[in-house]
Amino acid sequence: MSKRDYYEVLGVQKGAGKDEIKKAYRKLAMQYHPDRNPDNAEAEAKFKEASEAADVLLNEEKRQKYDQFGHAGVDGQYGGFGQGGFGFGGEFSDLGDIFGDIFGDILGGGRRRGGRNRARPGNDLQMEVEITFEEAAFGAEKKVSLTRKATCGDCKGTGGKNGAQPINCDMCGGMGEVRRQQGFFTVASTCPKCHGSGQMVSDPCGTCHGEGRSRKNVDLAVKIPAGIDVGQRLKLSGEGDAGMNGGPSGDLYVVIDIEQHEFFERDGFNVHCEVPISFSQAALGAEVEVPTLAGKVSVKIPEGTQSGSKMRLKGKGIAKLGGYGTGDQILEIHVETPTKISAEQREIFQKLAEFEDSTPMSKGFFDRVKEFFH
Repeated sequence: MSKRDYYEVLGVQKGAGKDEIKKAYRKLAMQYHPDRNPDNAEAEAKFKEASEAADVLLNEEKRQKYDQFGHAGVDGQYGGFGQGGFGFGGEFSDLGDIFGDIFGDILGGGRRRGGRNRARPGNDLQMEVEITFEEAAFGAEKKVSLTRKATCGDCKGTGGKNGAQPINCDMCGGMGEVRRQQGFFTVASTCPKCHGSGQMVSDPCGTCHGEGRSRKNVDLAVKIPAGIDVGQRLKLSGEGDAGMNGGPSGDLYVVIDIEQHEFFERDGFNVHCEVPISFSQAALGAEVEVPTLAGKVSVKIPEGTQSGSKMRLKGKGIAKLGGYGTGDQILEIHVETPTKISAEQREIFQKLAEFEDSTPMSKGFFDRVKEFFH
């Protein structure tokens, strides 16, 4: 079967530069790599085809011959998969670099060259902090306690006892990675013995057991910004696990949870509150005290207020993140029906019932009912 044009294989124009070719090849190699497509002969064939095309087009001499004579100009010069091995040295250096990156991405964590004394960042940590409704609305400072890995105080992070110096790992020879043959290519992965550092401690510290870090309990003050909501995260840079070999510390992420409130429910930056009133207050109007986040305020209930009516208290809600204004408080009026009444109250209600046919809402409803059934 005839070979496809190399430029067509990679999806680039004939005048494409090396960076464009590398980018195109890397995309195809990641898509069709055998590790991502086990037992898929079609994917393996496309992977080989793309690798052959990239190897030729990334080599100036081969590319010149290919552009002039086509496949005939490079047939027999491609030292790739057909011979049962694939090495990346000399003329294969460009392709080899890309392969190294791909292997690292597939295996996780990228390539690890020269692991000796390689600085490694510490892990990020995450914890949950519960705050009150008011603390979320106005902001606060909370003290939190956590356990994290800190530089060992006894060995000062070297991992060696009494100043003992590390030695090269006997599994990876100090490179921080091990290689294994997988099919027609060689895969590099992080050394499982030294975890990529390339070194081991011959006489480990008794406190950190050679790691250079030990667990430590710490207390931190976390500033909670006004307006924060459930599930949002605060990032405390450098407050995670300590790094190794001079690497930076990780970060601490604080996830916010908010206690339920007795009176309030949150809707964005607005606060909802249900206000119960009596029949007489709803009919005649009244002045009642209602709770707000800033304390009690007096609110005038208009005459003839219906159950379910809403009133808005401007600026009595939650501060907006970044200091751009404040939400409102929404009062939802609930007219309570008495469950137990005295004989005197019953007499008053019976008297009132004689006049209730003038109630506009009920009159309109029952009039519509009559029209519906006639």
